[in-house]
Amino acid sequence: MSQYLVLTAMGADRTGCVSELTKLASECGCNILDSRMAIFGLEFTFIMLLNGDNRAIVQIENKLPAVAHSLDLITMMKRTSGYKSQDFTRHYQAEYAGIDQPGVLKAMTAFFATRNIDISSLKSEIDPQSNNMSAQILFALTENTDIETLENEFLQLCEQIDVQGCIKQVNSNLL
Repeated sequence: MSQYLVLTAMGADRTGCVSELTKLASECGCNILDSRMAIFGLEFTFIMLLNGDNRAIVQIENKLPAVAHSLDLITMMKRTSGYKSQDFTRHYQAEYAGIDQPGVLKAMTAFFATRNIDISSLKSEIDPQSNNMSAQILFALTENTDIETLENEFLQLCEQIDVQGCIKQVNSNLL
């Protein structure tokens, strides 16, 4: 029976760390179902959703601490039940930009949460020299969701918090 493990690693951004972690997953017999990597300052974070039989998952759980130590990484692992396939038919990206001010990201994430829309990816940045911020939020909807209403409400929120924003459909093949 297939088992699932979420593995997170953080450390100094050095060439080869992601390669070593994916190599370990492969050597243990795990499949990488999903992964994300991001650089924050001089640090990187890497997240993988792995699956494999019980032997493979136990093997990576046992081997990861030594590999992480050799790479000077902080790691976390959590078993999970996998992921459920949702009936999403349309994928969108909400974008907004403006002068940085407290509470904007909180308002944006709350906008989606109160409508029971899961965020699949979020990227936000602030330029400290200009004090401008921007963000992109990826999300998916089922056929039953009224995108026009959602977009109008999103634009109203953007106006209330004094940012420029839009929602555009993205090709799900590019995700």
